[in-house]
Amino acid sequence: MQLRTVGCGLILLTLVAPSVGYAATRCPPGAGGAETVGAIDGDVRLHWIDRHLSLTAHRARVWTWGWGVGIMSATLANLAPLPFVAKSQRIDWYTGAATTIVGIVPLLIAPLDVVDDARELRARVLGTNGIPGTDVCTLLADAETRLARDAKNQSDGQRWWLHVGNVVLNSGVGLFLGLGFHHWWAGAFNAVGGSAIGEAIILTQPTGSIDDLRRYRDGSLGGI
Repeated sequence: MQLRTVGCGLILLTLVAPSVGYAATRCPPGAGGAETVGAIDGDVRLHWIDRHLSLTAHRARVWTWGWGVGIMSATLANLAPLPFVAKSQRIDWYTGAATTIVGIVPLLIAPLDVVDDARELRARVLGTNGIPGTDVCTLLADAETRLARDAKNQSDGQRWWLHVGNVVLNSGVGLFLGLGFHHWWAGAFNAVGGSAIGEAIILTQPTGSIDDLRRYRDGSLGGI
């Protein structure tokens, strides 16, 4: 009878011990999150942000390199015919090359913030993973700051003035060729084509962090 009692006690201890030994890490909600966010385990929130920033950063790198290669190819395509066209027409091709190369400048000098933020956050998470005494809430606060910053950066990348600036810049190129050299057809082609490419770059910019921030604030951390 005593052995049976001891055995039942050991089984019960085995079942209960994991739940007793585990204590969720409670961290205050940041990034404008509701109080319900604070009820979610801090480790879960930290790794959710880490995973989602990494996903958006990957898309941002593909976007940057994809358009970068495309723009460089377009620039070379405008320069290649120069030896075979009349001197009076070369200004059209030079202008086309200059216009396309301008498009790559923002991609190189001002890449999306999420690229660096995701890399730095992943390094911090991996560097402290499993180390006793790690302050999860401090790491989480940093991750929340990065998520909010990246969402704003991606939102700013699609503001209305960028669309206006794109059209104005390319219209100016068209007028330069039309008024300056009476090459109205080439001017119209550059204006329309350049505007279309510029809009495509703006509209295809990754914006995943905007939706991720909204979901985080709502506490909707389920799934991918």
